Amino acid sequence: MNKRSKSIGIIIVIIIVILGIIWLTGKSPAAPSQPAVQNPLSQVTSSSTAPLPVSETTKVSGSFSQYQNAELGFSVQYPNSWEKDEAGTGVQFIMPIDQTQVSTVAKLEADVTVIPGKCAFPPVTTIQDRGVLNVGNSVLNMISMANNVQGRSYFNRMYSLQKGSECYFFIFSFISLSPDSKGLTGSNLTQAQNNNKAIESTSDAAFTTLVKSFTFVAPPAGEEETTAAPKK
Repeated sequence: MNKRSKSIGIIIVIIIVILGIIWLTGKSPAAPSQPAVQNPLSQVTSSSTAPLPVSETTKVSGSFSQYQNAELGFSVQYPNSWEKDEAGTGVQFIMPIDQTQVSTVAKLEADVTVIPGKCAFPPVTTIQDRGVLNVGNSVLNMISMANNVQGRSYFNRMYSLQKGSECYFFIFSFISLSPDSKGLTGSNLTQAQNNNKAIESTSDAAFTTLVKSFTFVAPPAGEEETTAAPKK
């Protein structure tokens, strides 16, 4: 056998070996799939959700209900048409948006939040107005802000009230979209702009009415230690 034949034979053997390895590899059992790695933060968040404070909602008239939170120490009245959503630090009210009106309003919201520490408004540069509001024997500080970002219009009114080591925040949020997002032009655009202003003004006034209804509530009384201690 000449050298050329030997070389061809060696190449054929190598090819057969490679094909055998590939075939065996394909027949080998697949490695068990690894479970997806979950974000540990999501687990912490879901397992450490603060329990809702002790609260009570009472309908006081055909138009208004009263929300009372004994644990956070306050009570407010709000229109029955608002949607209430409680959290561990306060309560949020979603105001309904009239879809029959031509407008670009996307969000109407009122929040009452209780946080520890000194009251301090967020550092902003677009303060529109600043003042105070007398509610009973309390004096609340107030600022309002307006801004336009990426075609959206934002308006916020914030009140703060310090009591001891806790701060009570009241926040009204109004967001309207760009008219282009709804294809509004001509008379429809003018009507939407006018309706936006009217909705903002009406909702802001309703929010201020909520703030004026604010009262402090005594926390739930604890049980006497003598009666709570186990008896022998």
